Amino acid sequence: MIRFVRGQLAAADGDGVVIGMGGLGLHVRVSDTTRAELPAVGSEVLLQAHLVVREDALDLYGFGDDRERLLFEALLGVNGVGPRMALAICGLGTPEALAIAIGGGETAYLTKAAGVGKKTAERVILELRDRVGIASGGAGVAALPATPRSGAREGLVALGFAPEAVDAALAGAGDDMDEEALVRHGLAALGR
Repeated sequence: MIRFVRGQLAAADGDGVVIGMGGLGLHVRVSDTTRAELPAVGSEVLLQAHLVVREDALDLYGFGDDRERLLFEALLGVNGVGPRMALAICGLGTPEALAIAIGGGETAYLTKAAGVGKKTAERVILELRDRVGIASGGAGVAALPATPRSGAREGLVALGFAPEAVDAALAGAGDDMDEEALVRHGLAALGR
């Protein structure tokens, strides 16, 4: 199994990137999230990888980090979600943001991905909610590390605030804040 690809970023197009290595150019499909973090063409790049083998093709998918790769692999385990749909979902945002959306049951967020309807979004949430472990760290294969923001969100939701209101309250918080500061910020924004 191919776990990573390192080489020179030779080209980027709408369907992925080409990474030159050892005299070969490997076409690697990437999410919009990973594409946004890529260096300039000609720079060296390292992508975590997942190889999908089909009867008529070998498709290589690349990710900026292991968390995104693990989420992609978990999505592939959901009935009705193929590689392209899983990649589209990964392209909605960071793995942490997706874990929050899945954990919070936010079907509207997931339906923003190409090809994802309400029923598919509900199935993703149902099958992965317990596996993405927002602040608890989860025990599943797709468990994502807790972040200060996800911990603060979980705490505020546990206090009885609506997930949408909590997300809006935390939207203006700085990225350098710890969990306690984020909770205080959220409470102030929510009027408590």
